[in-house]
Amino acid sequence: MKTAQPHNYISPMPRLRAAFARRFSLRDDQAPHEEIDSRIRGDIELRGATPWILMFAILIASVGLNVNSAAAIIGAMLISPLMGPIMGIGYGVAIYDFALIRRALSSLAIATGLSIMTSTLYFAVTPLSQAQTELLARTTPTIWDVLIALFGGLAGSVAATRRKKSNVIPGVAIATALMPPLCTAGYGLAHMKWDFVVGAFYLFSINSVFIAVSMVLVTGFLHLPHRNFVDRHVERRVKTALLVIVLATTIPSAYLAFGLVRAEVFRTNAQAFIKREFQFKHTWVVALALAPDSKTIEVTLTGDPIKQLALDVLKDRLANSRLAGASLVVHQGASQNIDVAQLKEGVLADLYRTNIDTLRERDVTILELRGRLDAHKKADEVGGHKTASVLRELRAQYPTLRKAMVGYGQALTSDAKPDAASGTPAVPGIAEVPFLSLTMSSALSRQERERLERWFKARVENQDASVTVNVVQKARDS
Repeated sequence: MKTAQPHNYISPMPRLRAAFARRFSLRDDQAPHEEIDSRIRGDIELRGATPWILMFAILIASVGLNVNSAAAIIGAMLISPLMGPIMGIGYGVAIYDFALIRRALSSLAIATGLSIMTSTLYFAVTPLSQAQTELLARTTPTIWDVLIALFGGLAGSVAATRRKKSNVIPGVAIATALMPPLCTAGYGLAHMKWDFVVGAFYLFSINSVFIAVSMVLVTGFLHLPHRNFVDRHVERRVKTALLVIVLATTIPSAYLAFGLVRAEVFRTNAQAFIKREFQFKHTWVVALALAPDSKTIEVTLTGDPIKQLALDVLKDRLANSRLAGASLVVHQGASQNIDVAQLKEGVLADLYRTNIDTLRERDVTILELRGRLDAHKKADEVGGHKTASVLRELRAQYPTLRKAMVGYGQALTSDAKPDAASGTPAVPGIAEVPFLSLTMSSALSRQERERLERWFKARVENQDASVTVNVVQKARDS
C-alpha cells in the first residue's frame, strides 16, 4: 500500500511583504542625496525677488482676512515663500548641520518680521477694523492644528525628496496656513489686541515646529547622510531639545482642544435637552443662552407660565442627564431678569419683516382693485347717461335695428397696456373694453359696418372697443 507524500507548504507572506514594499517604497523616485541637499539649501535664502513676493503675499492675505475672502487668503498662501526656511530648519536638525540651522532660522526670523510689519502697516491704515471670522479662526489653535501641520509637513517633506516637482508643496502651504497667522498678529498689533497677537503667533509656531519636525522624521527615515560627524553627547542634546520644543508646542494646544470639545459637547447636549423637554402646548422658547464655562443654561419662555413644580421636575431631569452639574435658569413673563431689550429687538424685527410683507401684498391688491374700479366707472359712464344717447343715435341711423346692448367686458389680448388716464397697470393678457352688441333684421354692408365701428370707438373714446352685429330674419307669414 502506497503512502501519500506530504505537500510542501509555501507561505504567501514573503510575496505579500515584497508587494507591499514595492507599492509603498520611497526609494523608487527618490532624488539623489546631493540634489535634495542642494534644493533645500537653495530654498532657504530670502533675497532678491523673494522678499518682494513675501510682502505682496502678505498684503493679499491681509486684504482677504480684512474682507473675509477665502479665495484671496488661499491665493496668498500659494505664492508664499515661507516653507523653504522652515523645511531647512528641519533638514539641518536631521543632518546635524548647525550652520544650516542658523541660516534657516535667520531667514525665517527676517521673513516673520517683514510679514508682521507689512500686515501691521496695512491694518493700521485700512478703514475696515472689524475682526472677521477668518481672522478670529486664527486666534485659538488646538490639537487639530498640530495634526494638520504634522501631516501636511510629512507630505511636503516626502515631496521635497522626489526627483520630480509636484503640486504637493503648494497644497501643504494652503493646508498648514503659514501666512494668515502672521497677518492676524499684525492686526492685533495695529489695534492693540494682544490676545490676537499671542493666539496667532502661537498658531504660527505650531505650524513651523511641526513642519520642521516632519522634515526631521522623513530625513531620518530615508537615512540621508549627515553633514558632519556628531558624537553621541551632542546627538542626545539635539534630540532632547527637539522633544522639549515639540512638547512645549503641543501641550497648550491639547489643553485648548480639550476645552473646545467640552464646550461643544455641552452646547449639543443642552440644545438636545431643551428641544426634548420644553414641549408645552401654550408655552414656547423664545431665547436660549448657553455658557459652557459656568455650565449654565438660560431659557426665556413666552406664553402660559410654567408652574414651579414642573420646573423642579425639569431641573431633576437635567441632573440625571448628560448635563450633570449644569444649572437651569428659566425666565418667564413675571421674571425680572429677562433681557427685555434683546427680546424687544427680536420681536420688533419679526414685526417689521411681517409688516413689510403685508404692505407689499396690500399695495399689489390696491393697484388691482383700483384698476377694476376705474373699469367699472367707465362701464357706468357707458351704461349711464351715455347709454341713452348712444341708443338714440343708433335708432336714428339704423331703422332695421331690433336690439342693442352697450357695456364693458373683459377681453383677452396679446399685449395689455396700462391705462394712460388713471395710471393703473393692466393685468397682462386681459383688458377692460367697451362693447356694442346689435341685433338687426338686415345685414350691413362692409362700409356701413366699418363706419359703425369708427363711430362707436370715437363715442366711447376707446380704440379697443368691440362691435358685434347679429342678423335675424323676420319670420314669414304662413
